[in-house]
Amino acid sequence: MVEKMSIWSLVVNASVVVQIVMLILLAASVISWVMIFQRQAVLRKARRALSDFEELFWSGVDLGQLFRDVSQSPNTDSGAENIFRAGIKEFTRLNQQPGVDPDAVMDGVQRSMRVALAREEEKLERHLPFLATVGSTSPYIGLFGTVWGIMNSFRGLANVHQATLASVAPGISEALVATAIGLFAAIPAVIAYNRYSARTEWMMSNYETFADEFSSILHRRVHAAG
Repeated sequence: MVEKMSIWSLVVNASVVVQIVMLILLAASVISWVMIFQRQAVLRKARRALSDFEELFWSGVDLGQLFRDVSQSPNTDSGAENIFRAGIKEFTRLNQQPGVDPDAVMDGVQRSMRVALAREEEKLERHLPFLATVGSTSPYIGLFGTVWGIMNSFRGLANVHQATLASVAPGISEALVATAIGLFAAIPAVIAYNRYSARTEWMMSNYETFADEFSSILHRRVHAAG
C-alpha cells in the first residue's frame, strides 16, 4: 500500500493534464535554480570589483594613468570601472575641442555616465523578471493542476456505487502533488528575487554615488582649467 501511494507512483499515474502541469513547474524550478546561481556569481563579482576599483581610484593615482591602465586590461565585471571609462573618455574628447564651454563638457560627461549606469543596471537585473514571474505564477499553475485532479477524482465517483475515501484518495493525492511542486518552484524564486533585487539596488546606489563623486572631480578640473 505504501508503494502504491508513493510520490513517484502518484506522478506516474496522474492524468495527462496534471502531468503537463508538473512538468512545466519542474522545468521552471530547474531554470530558476540555474538563474539563481548565475545571479549569485554575477553580483558577487560585481561587488568585489566595485570594492577593488574604488580602492584604486581613491588611492591618489593619476586619472589619466588609471584610464590607460584599465583600458589596457578592462574588467567587464566592474560597473564602477565602466562608468569611469565612459566619463573620462567623454571628458577628454570634449575638453580637447577648442572653445567648448565647461558646462557643455560636464553635460556630455554626465550623459555618458548615465548611459553607462543604465547598462550596468540592465546587467544586474538580468533574469530577475523571470524569477518574479515564476514566484508569482507557479502557485496558481500548481493550483490549476490540483483543481483539475480533484475534478477528475469526483467525476470518477459517478461510476462508483459506494464512494469511499480509498476511492478518491489517490486522485486527490496526485492533485495535491501539483500544488506542492508549484510551491517548491515559487518559494526559492521569490526569496532569490527579493534578495537579488535588494543587492541590485545597493549596487546601483553605490554606482550612482561614485558617478556623482567622479563628476564633482571632473567639474572642479574643467573649471580650474577654464
